[in-house]
Amino acid sequence: MSTAKTMFQKIWDLHVVSERGDGEALLYVDCNVVHEGPFYAFDSLLQEGRNVRRPQQTFAFADHYVPTRRPASGMPTAFDAEARTMIEQLKRNAERTGIAHFGLSHPQQGIMHVVAPEIGLVQPGMLISGSDSHTSTNGAFGAFAFGVGASQIKHVLATQTVWFRKPKQMRISAHGALARGVSAKDLALAIIAKIGIGGGAGHIIEYAGSGVVGLSIEGRMTLCNMSIEAGAQAGIVAPDRVTYDYLRGREFSPSGQAWDDAIRFWRTIPGDVHACFDSEVDIDAGAIEPMVTWGTCQDEVVPVSSTIPDPRAFDDRARRGRGEAALAYMGLVPGTPVEDIKIDFVFIGSCTNARLDDLRAAAHVVRGRKASIRAIVVPGSMSVKRAAEAEGLDQIFLSAGLEWRDPGCSMCTGANGDRLLPRQRCASTSNRNFEGRQGTGSRTHLLSPAMAAAAAIAGRLADVRGFLQD
Repeated sequence: MSTAKTMFQKIWDLHVVSERGDGEALLYVDCNVVHEGPFYAFDSLLQEGRNVRRPQQTFAFADHYVPTRRPASGMPTAFDAEARTMIEQLKRNAERTGIAHFGLSHPQQGIMHVVAPEIGLVQPGMLISGSDSHTSTNGAFGAFAFGVGASQIKHVLATQTVWFRKPKQMRISAHGALARGVSAKDLALAIIAKIGIGGGAGHIIEYAGSGVVGLSIEGRMTLCNMSIEAGAQAGIVAPDRVTYDYLRGREFSPSGQAWDDAIRFWRTIPGDVHACFDSEVDIDAGAIEPMVTWGTCQDEVVPVSSTIPDPRAFDDRARRGRGEAALAYMGLVPGTPVEDIKIDFVFIGSCTNARLDDLRAAAHVVRGRKASIRAIVVPGSMSVKRAAEAEGLDQIFLSAGLEWRDPGCSMCTGANGDRLLPRQRCASTSNRNFEGRQGTGSRTHLLSPAMAAAAAIAGRLADVRGFLQD
């Protein structure tokens, strides 16, 4: 009788080419995604006279360095020469190696973790590598997806395989339905608050339970995206009817008989009932409130209805010291009500929260209201932008005084020039609140798109539940 397997174990077994004594396995890569960053991997292959082994399985996306204000035609001037060089270098490398390039003029240009799923590149049972840690976003489709470094990208380009040490497996089960005004971003932050920024270290996290099954595919992508912020190597959600409905009819999805065959295969991907995990975590999804980070790590987070904690009360000595340093950097005082914290800027975007559902949630809050501070809305892709404009979301944002931009990573990394000034405080839908993440001396509060929209109206951190319209 065969041993029950988890979903991850099944995918791992399907992709192992060989194993070696040090615990690493050579894995076959179904799809590889890259952005402007790993140009040195391409340069190294060129210097060695080597080709990309399977160019049809690597896809290049201009996202980190692209300006989000672009003219109707022609190559825009990037904010500096280095950024422009990175954008052009990706184009040259793609043309030289024969890989698909989603550049500035492509009708589906955008953030690679947004575009790849929306064109059907990501499917259940796949193994996907990428030049960015948030490749884990694709785990929402029942795929094993993870970020790799420069040397590994080179290896994938040259061999279509990657060496990887098998991670442990954690299952996080969210029980109950999320309350009104609470989103997948809040669930992700609540999980990180519970297990810590290192709680998932060395693991792949499988998300399960009614609170996860009830999420849209976009919500599941947000959850898997934020797995990295809990220290995990990847996140994954079992494919189901929500997954299949999303994939149906997309450019790279199978069709006809191949679709029927794919569905039969995809149904075998979820784990067996009695499969065992190395660790289990349970969370009451119904008890979660809208969440906001107060510090410089993602586990420094509290419900919006609470106050800034006093790190001196933390049991863990290291976390206590980290919390005190975070408060000093963020310019906050213990006991301050979260809703009393004034905000200078709002950013709605990033690979975490720049999909159509995210923009709908934000637009629902600002409709008929006026922003009191500067706010920018950056869709995750040209497809998202067109769909949002077809629904009139852009006009809702513009009427409320928010800026409507072109796709790109924008203020998540600040690599394209969209940055805060020192000590400016931002309500951001991105995934990282590290010191200087959005500019030197910048102060970042992570929250959901709806919460960010509420902050834009109020000029401070605010409970979105008081802004929801029927």
